[in-house]
Amino acid sequence: MACAALLTCPRRKEAAKRRGISEAEIIRQGIHLAAMANRVWEEPLFSRTFSGSGRTPTHDDVRDAVADAVQRETGRGTAA
Repeated sequence: MACAALLTCPRRKEAAKRRGISEAEIIRQGIHLAAMANRVWEEPLFSRTFSGSGRTPTHDDVRDAVADAVQRETGRGTAA
């Protein structure tokens, strides 16, 4: 359905010109997106689970968790 609508879209030419790409590329991207939207994934989206407090973390909580993970993985105090 989405592919058929894309092929007959009267504004496809203007969209291609505005984005600086060919009409064929717009059609290719549309077909790719339609195919990916209907794909059944064999593995879960998230491979790890994390225990948490049940509340949404604050900005500071996220920053601290990322900094801790970087220090553990690099063995240093910076992310470089």
